[in-house]
Amino acid sequence: MLEAFEKIVKSGPELVRDVDECVVPAGQLALWWLGQHSFIAKVGKTIIYIDPFLTAMDGRQVPPLVSPELVRHADIICGTHDHADHIDRPVWPALAAASPKATFVVPDLLRERLAVELPLSVDRMVGLDDGRSVEVAGVKISAVAASHEFLDQDPVSGRYPYLGLIFEANGRTFYHAGDTVWYEGLQTKLRRWQFDLMLLPINGRDAHRLSTGIIGNMTYQEAADLSGPLKPGLVIPTHYEMFAGNPGDPTAFREYMAVKYPTVKTHRCRHGERLIIGE
Repeated sequence: MLEAFEKIVKSGPELVRDVDECVVPAGQLALWWLGQHSFIAKVGKTIIYIDPFLTAMDGRQVPPLVSPELVRHADIICGTHDHADHIDRPVWPALAAASPKATFVVPDLLRERLAVELPLSVDRMVGLDDGRSVEVAGVKISAVAASHEFLDQDPVSGRYPYLGLIFEANGRTFYHAGDTVWYEGLQTKLRRWQFDLMLLPINGRDAHRLSTGIIGNMTYQEAADLSGPLKPGLVIPTHYEMFAGNPGDPTAFREYMAVKYPTVKTHRCRHGERLIIGE
């Protein structure tokens, strides 16, 4: 594992302790990458897990950085859509037990079904959909529809199974795109916010991957062209290293951004590295 990638900075109890001990003053945001599209964010004293992928699945090139039993401090746990590397079904009940005060934020279309199938108390789950917002633990979370290769929509309710999430708290605003391709209207929706940070998948898509059931995301060029005109404070590429058959190129993304959108900063995260936004 990790032969082709940089060494893990922190993991296990050391990573959890780093999150607990990190002081995040007003106007700042702390971030830790767990690999794939999985992050820990801390705003003030509120700790958010976004798409925590913690199952030791065959084929992983990056091992789980923490076990769910160690996650005793989560205030909010978000799952952008019901794929194994985003809503990690085997570990969500353990996360619920370890962090008994945590609220789970999921697509509203999936909320009741997930509560039954996980199982997890539906009272601990908040459903979001395109254009809707909720406040949890002092964090405003808004949703925009994501097009995970397809902009799927329930024909009866009009709700979406894939979401991107916008977080506003502690004087900072950031966007976790979930899994999505560029679709008409996405950039217009995002113009409502001025982002300090955007977290965007860059693993792309192709016919071979789709034929084998690997549903695609933005290419690195599309991620650049979505974010660049919005002029965020920082863009971080994600979703590119976990599985050999679903790669992406963060170096190409950064080089393209540097040429086309030179005023927009980018950063390539290391696993378990603490990053402070707003220092």
